[in-house]
Amino acid sequence: MVVPEGIDHLLRPSGGNTYDRRVCEALGSDGWSVRVREVHGAWPCAGEAGRDALARAFRELPDRSTVLVDGLVASTLPEVVVPEGRRLRLVVLMHMPLGVDRPASVGAECEVLRAAASVITTSSWSRDWLLAAYGLDPGLVHVAQPGVDASDPVAGSRDGGALICVGAVTPGKGHDLLLAALGHIADLPWRCECVGALSVAPDYVSEVRRRTRESGLGGRFVLTGPLSGNELDASYAEADVLVLASRAETYGMVVTEALSRGIPVIAADVGGVPEALGHVAEGRPGLLVPPGDVTALAETLRLWLTDADLRAALRDRALQRRAGLSGWSETADRVGRVLLEVAA
Repeated sequence: MVVPEGIDHLLRPSGGNTYDRRVCEALGSDGWSVRVREVHGAWPCAGEAGRDALARAFRELPDRSTVLVDGLVASTLPEVVVPEGRRLRLVVLMHMPLGVDRPASVGAECEVLRAAASVITTSSWSRDWLLAAYGLDPGLVHVAQPGVDASDPVAGSRDGGALICVGAVTPGKGHDLLLAALGHIADLPWRCECVGALSVAPDYVSEVRRRTRESGLGGRFVLTGPLSGNELDASYAEADVLVLASRAETYGMVVTEALSRGIPVIAADVGGVPEALGHVAEGRPGLLVPPGDVTALAETLRLWLTDADLRAALRDRALQRRAGLSGWSETADRVGRVLLEVAA
């Protein structure tokens, strides 16, 4: 498996890194021999050094090797990937198609994916997008949704005011939108803990912090930085609802991460988020709002905070959805079936 360098970096956790790491672990537990090649570079824009590092990683592999390569390192480098696709059995793992929000990457990404023996996406939404945008063979594009670990359900508070937002503080995650929405409901009791890396987009982090100070919400809208393991579990244990104001999401692993604890979700209706949120018999275990609509997000948050019956209903649905979530072994099984087909 060829992946970006630092998939175990504790200060820059991401859904893509977690997926790569957990799939490798689960495949290994299932009897696969997995060798990981980490490629240095500021992906996806790693420049000449990144191109050379990727080419070197491929050159080290014997002919006809089955290679699962992270799309973050492959999508912008057809000059490296396409020739190697004739020698290796390449499967591209697409976490977020770059063409979704980087129009300049469309040509290169399309060329890379058409040269692959197969493509694995992390959501049905992403698969549909790739088929529509790049005209790929539907028989060669597969879905392996992220798994989730079983967790104990959280109790939740009576007033529902403990909000949590999990994700790197970047423009794509919409922390500025969330802050603006919360500013409209400052009259209500709430506190929002934003858990996620602060080093990916430092200028944006500075801007969010400036706006937080100017809004007078410094003690209520808190950027805690990245958390993992027991620390992340502890933050979830104190939360009433996950709030996600993303501008783009392929799936939204934090959605199922929250649901695995019985925590309802308020999120932007974007990309694969509705797929991750899912349904139970009574409806969705959360509320979706139009992406980028600060007013709608504020109104939905106000509804959550002021309607105890709604909170109770959504918590019940989240617990039901929790019971139907699948683990990483199922994800790895789907990935493994694609790899076996390519290797045959």
